[in-house]
Formats: sequence, C-alpha cells, structure tokens
Amino acid sequence: MTAATHSPLFPQVPETADAVLEGLDPEQREVATALHGPVCVLAGAGTGKTRAITHRIAYGVRAGILQPSSVLAVTFTNRAAGEMRGRLRQLGAHGVQARTFHSAALRQLQYFWPKAIGGSMPRLVDRKIQLVADAAAACRIRLDRGELRDVTAEIEWSKVTQTVPSDYVLAAAKAGREAPRAPAEIAQLYAAYEDVKRERAVIDFEDVLLLTVAVLQDRDDIADQVRSQYQHFVVDEYQDVSPLQQRLLELWLGDRDNLCVVGDASQTIYSFTGATPDHLLDFRNRHPGATVVKLVRDYRSTPQIVHLANGLLAQARGRAADHRLELVSQRAPGPDPVYTEYTDEPAEAEGAARRIRELVASGVPAGEIAVLFRTNSQSETYEQALADAGVPYQLRGAERFFDRPEVRKAGVALRGAARFGGNDSLLDDAVDLPSQVRAVLSGEGWTSEPPAGSGAARERWESLTALVNLAHDFAAARPGATLSDFVAELDERASAQHAPTVQGVTLASLHSAKGLEWDVVFLVGVAEGMMPITYAKTDEQIEEERRLLYVGVTRARERLHVSWALARSPGGRAGRRPSRFLAGLRPGSTGTAGCGAAAGTGGVERGSTPAADAAPRRTRRTPARCRVCGRTLTDAGEMKLMRCEDCPSDMDEGLYERLREWRAVQARRSGQPAFCVFTDKTLMAIAETAPEDEYELARIPGVGMRKLNRYGADVLALCAGQDLASEDEDDQMTTDANSSKK
Repeated sequence: MTAATHSPLFPQVPETADAVLEGLDPEQREVATALHGPVCVLAGAGTGKTRAITHRIAYGVRAGILQPSSVLAVTFTNRAAGEMRGRLRQLGAHGVQARTFHSAALRQLQYFWPKAIGGSMPRLVDRKIQLVADAAAACRIRLDRGELRDVTAEIEWSKVTQTVPSDYVLAAAKAGREAPRAPAEIAQLYAAYEDVKRERAVIDFEDVLLLTVAVLQDRDDIADQVRSQYQHFVVDEYQDVSPLQQRLLELWLGDRDNLCVVGDASQTIYSFTGATPDHLLDFRNRHPGATVVKLVRDYRSTPQIVHLANGLLAQARGRAADHRLELVSQRAPGPDPVYTEYTDEPAEAEGAARRIRELVASGVPAGEIAVLFRTNSQSETYEQALADAGVPYQLRGAERFFDRPEVRKAGVALRGAARFGGNDSLLDDAVDLPSQVRAVLSGEGWTSEPPAGSGAARERWESLTALVNLAHDFAAARPGATLSDFVAELDERASAQHAPTVQGVTLASLHSAKGLEWDVVFLVGVAEGMMPITYAKTDEQIEEERRLLYVGVTRARERLHVSWALARSPGGRAGRRPSRFLAGLRPGSTGTAGCGAAAGTGGVERGSTPAADAAPRRTRRTPARCRVCGRTLTDAGEMKLMRCEDCPSDMDEGLYERLREWRAVQARRSGQPAFCVFTDKTLMAIAETAPEDEYELARIPGVGMRKLNRYGADVLALCAGQDLASEDEDDQMTTDANSSKK
C-alpha cells in the first residue's frame, strides 16, 4: 500500500529552491510558483496533486518567500496530513504546519479557551455511539446497532451543517435526508445527546469546530492573533469541505486571499457527512482574480484503466459532471480490465483469492494488491477466502502502524540497542545497519521466514518485516547511517504518522481507499443493489455512487479486475445483474458511454482584475464613526456599539436584562456558551438601538443572516415590549409533561 504518487522512499533533499521545481510538469510547476493570491487546483485522480502542493510550499519556503511558521496546510485525514508532513520534510521545508481541520481547530481551542471562556476545557470524547445510546435510553427510544450508527451519523451531519436540534426536521427535509427514524425522533435524540454531553462536561469533534468558529467569530482580538500567526493557507481535498469547515477557513483567512485549494469534484464521495463540492466549483465566483490550474496528466494508471475511468464519468450527470476532467494517461499501455461474472458471492471471493495467489506466486508483492468493496460487511467473505488460499492480508482502517504494540516494543528495543549496542551480544556479528536491525528484532520474535497461515501472528510478523525493509532502504539511501540514525528516522516518521509499507493484500471499502493506490485492484460486488447501493434513490445519490466507483477504478495502476455475483449464496436465486454503471463499457454490454458533458482539459486560467465598470470584488468600507461624538472607531467592541466606550449610553436597561435572560434560555437549549448566541456587546447595541424591523436589526454588527433568521423574531418581539419568558416556561412545561408520559 502506497501513497497516491510513487516516489523513492528516501529521496535526496533538493539543494536549492530551483531544484525543488525539477521534475514537475508544466501545470504542476504553475501550481508550485503561484505563491500569491487565490489559487484553485482542479486535479484529476493520479495527476500528482499532493506532489504539486507540497512542492509549492517547499519552493516558497526554500526561496524565502514563505515563512514556514506562517503556513497552515489543511487536509481531512491523519494519514494524509502525515504524508504531507513527510514529503515536506524530504523537500527540506521544516516547520510548516500540516494538520486536519479538527487537529488545527483543537490546538487553537485549547490555547485560547482560558482567555475566551475561562476554566479548563471540557474533555473531548473519541466516540459518540455510547453517548447517543444513553440519550436514546433517556428518551425511552430503542435503537438497534444499525439505527444507533445511523442516528449518530445524522447528528454529525446536523452539526457540520450548523443545524441545531430545533431546526433538524426542516433542514433534513430541505436536504432530502432519509432519516433512520422519524425526523421528530431524530431531533429529540439530538437534543437529548446534547443534554448528556452538557451533564457530563464533554464535547465531541464537531463541537471543536463549532466552538472554534464561535470564538473566532465573536472575539476579534483572538481572530487577529490567529491571523497574525498564519498568513498562507493550503487546503487539500477541497471538494470534501463541509459548511462548518468552510466557515472556519473563512475566519482564519479574514479579508486576505493567500489561499490555495486543490480538489476534484468527480471524487466527491462524502456528501452524507455534509461535504459539498460547491465551495470548489464556486471558488472562481468568490475569487474572480484567482489562478485556476487543471491537472489532467495521469501518472498513475495505464491508458486502459484511464479509458474506463473517463467512460464512467462520460455518463455522469449533474453539476460535478459538468466540471469533470478528462484524464490523459502518461504510462505505457497495459492489459485491459478483466470483467468476471460468478454464480454467487462465495464463488466470487474464492475466484478473487485464487487469482491473487497466482499473482503473488508470479512475483507481484502482496502489498501491491487490493480488494475493494462497497460496504465493510463484505470484508469477512474475502478474509476467509484469502486465509484459505494462504494469502496474507491487512484490513484498511485498522490500528495505525506506529500505535501497534509490536511496533512500539520494537522501537524500545532498537532505542536500547542504539544506546548500549557495544555491550549487546546480539550485535556481535552484525556488520551493517540492516543486519543490526534484523538482530535486534529477532529478539522480538522476527524470523526470516513468515509464520504459517494468517491471523495475529502473521500481522505481527508483517509489522516487524516492514521495519526490516525500511532499514534496508534507509541504509541504501544513506550509506554509513548508524542504528541511532535509524531510530531518529523512526521517531520522525512516528511523529508524522509516515508509516512504512506493510506487506499483505489490502481489504478496504471504497470510501477508505480514497487517496491510495495499488498495482492491482480487484473491484468486487459491482452489481445492482450494491453499486449503486440499494438505498441510493435520488439522482444526486446515484451520481455519488458512480463517483465512488470512479474512485475505485482510479486506485489501480496496472491491472484492474471487476466482478459481480448473480446470487448472494450458493443455490440462491440468480436475480442480480451487473451495475448499470458498466453499461457500454464492459465487453458485450450496450449503453450510452460517452454522451455526458464535455470534459475539461488541462492548463492554466489566469484571473483577471475586474474592469473599472465591473462590480468590485469587495466594497470599500467607510470608517465607522461614533454616533455620539463622531470620532472614528477602531476598537471591535466600540464598533459593535457604534459609539465610544466613554460616550453616554442611551441603553434601555430593562430591555438589556430581558435580552440576557432570553439568551440564557437559548444557550441552554442549544448546549452552547451564551456568547455563541450573542455577545454582551451585541446585546448592548440591540438594547441601545431597539430596532423595529429586520433591516434595522441586521445593521447591528454581530447580527449576521444566520442569527437573524434564527433569533430575529424573538429579538424584535422583546424590543417591541413582548414578554417571551412565559412562552419559554410553557415550552419547558410541555417538554416535561411529554417526558413524563414516555
């Protein structure tokens, strides 16, 4: 298993900034040298997007144009962030922050919590399932394991789309969500889940983003501090950004535009989590002066595999399809994809295992083969088939390499040998680094021959063998390296989560295979009902299933096997048929391949400065002046009040207190700090202005459209002298009465 662009394991660090650019194609070089202003990279599968953006950062740092500490590179998985850190280290760009959205937000939230909120930050929970189960018990709603998982996913979707429990029913209907339970029940469970968290003083991963957004939104001094730290932003996999992550990115940026985003709308496969390609596709509209670079040279796959991938997208519909990129393979021709029909699923698994065993016997490394399926439930059949065939395998998504117990123990042993090697009899006959590593690891159970069969013993052996192989590569790249040097390399890799290759056929779902590649890929279960999945009903859902298959196809470098079964079990009714997505593409089938929207070609589009008579990109703001004395205001708090702190206030004290009481109720309902509803300064501004309509309320700094839509009616009612307290009490009494009946 390797990362998405092939490269030597230990390349030499480029000597100069210009040397960083060597080996890049013209479009990749455009990305690497476009260091100012907004840049959008539309990168097809296998076109070297990670290479382009890491070389961009490294070139900027090595040329002295970018300060390493001022760059924040953001991606979506720890693996991708670790790979990015590893590549930047190999390019000599030390000190650049490469993190996931959640990791970057958590770091900022932990640092600013005492200043912004006070006290210690609540504990962060890793998994929501148990909390959701407890919330269901409190609501006296019984959920089976599948429903528990699906309800948890609905809560996560709600939070990343910034939907509170009271708004869930309408938001889910508008988004076309197929809720696992009645929408009203989901809303009830969501509210109970927030109550459970509050009672236990814990927060979840979505809260990390929500709270960071709230702090940066309402504390201008903290936002300014973050913006002074980070001047340049790079966002990978931009098609997977959720509305909440986009809002966080906007707050990090402020009114600057030193932003580079990279993505591919045709690889949008996480919309069920709230991800949307709209931010990528609308980038040029938001940034008219942006440079857009399209990468279409595919260095990963053979022309035969690329032809199938292009054919899949040629039949696609929808906005993402309108912006598809037609890939152009840069590799020598290879074999055509193989399509196989089986009588039932066990026969399909046995057939795949048999072919894999033949490939391994012919010299293809097991680590360069993958079996990809639509759902994790399909894994067990293939695990059994590979075990019966004597083929080692590993499950994608299992424990991270450097967190495995055998790897941690091996690290301790190697560290001890490096420190006291002269007195270690194991090293008496070891003449070089690889033999030293083999000798030390033999004391941890490593042998030159693998254990028989599969299972835990085989997995431990594979982990230790990966370290042995890494030692060979390290010694070849750095002659004269010592055991201490190797231990230091392991420590750096562990810190970056830059794991070595573990031998064994990879079993993975299509979703978890994103960003990876193998020489040989077996796409299994490509039948109607599984691809597209049964519950994909709408046009948008069907198109996402097509994109998921596209992602699977583009994981293969040299050989691709596509298969399906006519029945689920032996002797079952053979009522299944191949996926509709293969129509017109596999031999002997008919369809409408190639009739989709026109594909985009590679190249560079320069942004243009708007003409004098065109609408300006940003309107120039007039200075804010005190409405009492007329002095220009610069302090954020004074600008919210529209007056100097020392100038007399005409605030309605009674209205201010009613607003504070109302805010406390809203904060309690949403499970957020009170300032996330409105800050004190905003409430004071409202109490001083006493707006009579939405227009006047919207003009008050701190009242955006989202808060206007959510709270505007209540605030205007309070300003008009209406008392909402009794209504809140009635709501609480109704809630209590309903709870007592259940």
